[in-house]
Amino acid sequence: MRRFDDARVAAVFRAYPPGLRARLMALRELVFDTAARTAGVGRLSETLKWGQPSYLTAESGSGTTVRIDRLKGRDDAYAVYFHCQSGLIGTFQTIYPDTFSYEGKRALVFGTKGRVPVRALRHCLALALTHHARKKAAKTA
Repeated sequence: MRRFDDARVAAVFRAYPPGLRARLMALRELVFDTAARTAGVGRLSETLKWGQPSYLTAESGSGTTVRIDRLKGRDDAYAVYFHCQSGLIGTFQTIYPDTFSYEGKRALVFGTKGRVPVRALRHCLALALTHHARKKAAKTA
């Protein structure tokens, strides 16, 4: 498992119930791994935004912030959150209409008992982590 550079982020993960913590830690690893495998993303910075573990493409500026957290007040569900005005959730719904559970225009939702569609989730994360770069490229095309 990847070490935490920010003690505040580590504390948030420690506070999760064990089953939820394991799922969120695996999700955290997937975010970092996807960034490392996606051209142009560069190193991520991990911080807290709105008290949630958040992943920013600070080095490259290639993407929008990806946040992860439990669903409010629940120990059996968690989500990956995206900026609601990015349009990413609409894109994901078009590509993966039956693969994910969605929460409005902002989140992909998972249960602690369910299977995570890793390949599809990795694709969604890569789209988020390159969101700004793709928008910029489209403007200059």
